[in-house]
Amino acid sequence: MKKFLVAFSFFLSLAALAQDGIVITLDGQTVDISGGTHQMTAPSNAVFDVPFEVVNNTGQTHQWVVTRLKVNVPTGWADGLCWGHGTDPFGGTCFSSTQMVGNPWSTPGSQSVLFNIADGEYGKMKPQINPDDFTSGQAHYRYYLSDLGSGYSDSVDLIIDFVATVKPIKEDVTVSIVPNPASDYINITVNGMENGTLKMVDILGNVVYKDVIVNSKSIATSNFKTGVYFVTIDAPGSKSISRKVIIRH
Repeated sequence: MKKFLVAFSFFLSLAALAQDGIVITLDGQTVDISGGTHQMTAPSNAVFDVPFEVVNNTGQTHQWVVTRLKVNVPTGWADGLCWGHGTDPFGGTCFSSTQMVGNPWSTPGSQSVLFNIADGEYGKMKPQINPDDFTSGQAHYRYYLSDLGSGYSDSVDLIIDFVATVKPIKEDVTVSIVPNPASDYINITVNGMENGTLKMVDILGNVVYKDVIVNSKSIATSNFKTGVYFVTIDAPGSKSISRKVIIRH
C-alpha cells in the first residue's frame, strides 16, 4: 500500500496545476491559461519561440523556478528555454537543449539565475522548440512554477503539431531520340525535368544546333550532312546527358 501511495502522489505532482494569484498568458494576450493548454501548429521545421508571461498577483514576492516536463515528445525533437524578469531587456537566462538534460528538468536554483518577482510584476518564460525535420507528430510539454524548495504552484501545457515536409523523389532524367538513324527530322523527348538546354554537334565538335527544350523538341535534319552527331542536354541540378544520332540521306 505504501508503494501505491508514493506512486499516486508522484502522479499527482506531475498533473497540470493552477493556483489563484498566478496568471499565465501568451505574450501580448490577456486570456489566463494557467493550469490549461496552448496548442498550436509548428510554423516550420526551424526552431521557433513560444513566449509566455507569468504574472504574480499573489500578494507577495516570489523567486520562481521553472520545471520543464516532456509529457510526450517525438524522437529527434529538441527544446530550449529562456526565463527572466519582465523588465529584463535580454529576455533572462537562456538554456539550450544540451543543458536541459533529464526529464523533468528545472532552471538552476543559484542566485545568478533566481530573481525576485514582486506582487504585480511578471516573468518572461520562452520555450524554444525545434522539431525534427523528418519526424511528423505531436509534442506535449508542461512547464511548472515553484518556489525554491517548495512544491509546484502552477503550470501550463504546450502542445505542438508538426507535419514534416516530404521532399518529392526526383525522377531519373531519360532522353528518347527517334528516328535514329534519321533523314529529314528527329524528335527528342525528355522525361524527369521541366526544362533544359539542348546542343547538337557534329563529329568534329562544331555546334550545328542549339535551343531550349521543354519536354520535347523536333529538329529538321534534311540540311545536315550525312554522318554522326551528338545531342547533349543540360538541366539544372542534373548531369549532362549525351546521345549519338546518325543522319543518313
